[in-house]
Amino acid sequence: MMEPTPVPDLKTIATDGFRLHPDDEAAMREEVGHFEQPQAACIEALKIVQRRHGWVPDDAIPAIARVLNVGPASVEGVATFYSLIFRKPVGRHVILVCDSSSCFLTGSDQLRENLAGRLGIGLGETTADGRFTLLPVCCLGACDGGPAMMIGDDVYGPVGADDLPDILEGYP
Repeated sequence: MMEPTPVPDLKTIATDGFRLHPDDEAAMREEVGHFEQPQAACIEALKIVQRRHGWVPDDAIPAIARVLNVGPASVEGVATFYSLIFRKPVGRHVILVCDSSSCFLTGSDQLRENLAGRLGIGLGETTADGRFTLLPVCCLGACDGGPAMMIGDDVYGPVGADDLPDILEGYP
């Protein structure tokens, strides 16, 4: 009979492959204090890691779980559910193209094609220089300005092909 594989200690997992920045760990602990259930701080904890690293590496999941005092599966579930938690490296600037019904009806397909052509990438890809990543998003809440896109915290819409050079130039 085979011996069961020992389950590694969570603290060992958290420190072997990824170390949280002390400021990030402190911010997560403060965030946990705002909620009755520590799982409620998962999204903010993931965003804290993403702000520092640009994405959330797999090894960060157990480190976050340790700080929140929840199981890694809970953190992983949240990280894989929310589309704006990036699980692989992305460009310095993430372009989100809205593909909601409103934006679709006003030309989001054409906007996406224009962006892809101008950047030389498809959805889910990053430019060779690491400047931009192009992703779809189900809604930006800019239905009155479709087709819409978002770069960082900046929402643009309606966006036409002629608008793209000036918009993109603002993101070195």
